[in-house]
Amino acid sequence: MYKYFIRPFLFLFPPETAHGLAAFFLRLIVLVPGLSLIIRKIYSVQDPRLERNLFGLTFPNPVGLAAGFDKNATLIDELACLGFGHIEIGTVTPLAQPGNPRPRSFRLSGDDALMNRMGFNNDGAEEVIKKLRNRKTKIIIGGNIGKNKITAYEAAAGDYEKCFEKLFDFVDYFTVNVSSPNTPGLRALQDKEPLLKLLSGLQNLNRKKKKPKPLLLKIAPDLSDLQLDDVIEIVKTLGIDGVVATNTTLSREVLSSDRQKALKLGDGGISGKPLSARATEVIRYLSEKSGNTFPIIGVGGIHSPQDAIDKIKAGATLVQLYTGFIYEGPALVRKINKAILNNNI
Repeated sequence: MYKYFIRPFLFLFPPETAHGLAAFFLRLIVLVPGLSLIIRKIYSVQDPRLERNLFGLTFPNPVGLAAGFDKNATLIDELACLGFGHIEIGTVTPLAQPGNPRPRSFRLSGDDALMNRMGFNNDGAEEVIKKLRNRKTKIIIGGNIGKNKITAYEAAAGDYEKCFEKLFDFVDYFTVNVSSPNTPGLRALQDKEPLLKLLSGLQNLNRKKKKPKPLLLKIAPDLSDLQLDDVIEIVKTLGIDGVVATNTTLSREVLSSDRQKALKLGDGGISGKPLSARATEVIRYLSEKSGNTFPIIGVGGIHSPQDAIDKIKAGATLVQLYTGFIYEGPALVRKINKAILNNNI
């Protein structure tokens, strides 16, 4: 139904407009008495074999929603009906910011891909907290945090620490996002010394808490093997709980049908099917070179159950959807969970 009726309708509109329409219809679901239970029954797969115990949390299944879809935590209850095992909100910055000028999100349908240069548009930490206070479901929530555009590179660590402190009581784990290509200077924080300083500061704050929260690092797919080696060293040295691999790519070489279109559109990160192979490659490298010593959440180009299984076999413990969810619809969550059971993974 989604691919034949709902997606063609939504794809009549620009991506951000379509996103708003999808959010509107999702909200209607929980307003109609009994409908949310029916939707949950259709899309959820309940089986104890799907449970994953990571960094002190029990995930009911391995399939989550990646950051970017519900930036401001406005759809948690609605999305929880669709069978996800966790939802990552954000990226959240200390202060609200509008992001980059529109248009800033584009479909590359010939490649089953998206391109965006959103620029961390969000309502800011305080407003996000208000939404988190009011949520009704107990689904695991990850807080993806970043820096404001106006914050100087030298002061970036302060923004991450502010978000960490503000959101600490309202999320189950944190993801430190230093890998978005759409905030000037942000990816420079992936270099060894600044990354070590940033994560060390956050880890020090975390360890002062009565009950520390899991702290994860989200990385780009464009890192070299040497940079991935640095990531492994830092994660081990600081006791970071895991890695989210990967964010969007700056490469246009991954595209085939829509490469020229993407080049004309200008700046932005590519997500979707073209990213699948590289994301899996990064997961495998991290897993093998680290001796599988820390959990990896696999993200990037998951458009089918096989894509998810490939990432799990490469070393991912959990997976997250974004572009595949948009192209394939909510049935993808159920299909992946059933495939995991059928393959005894």
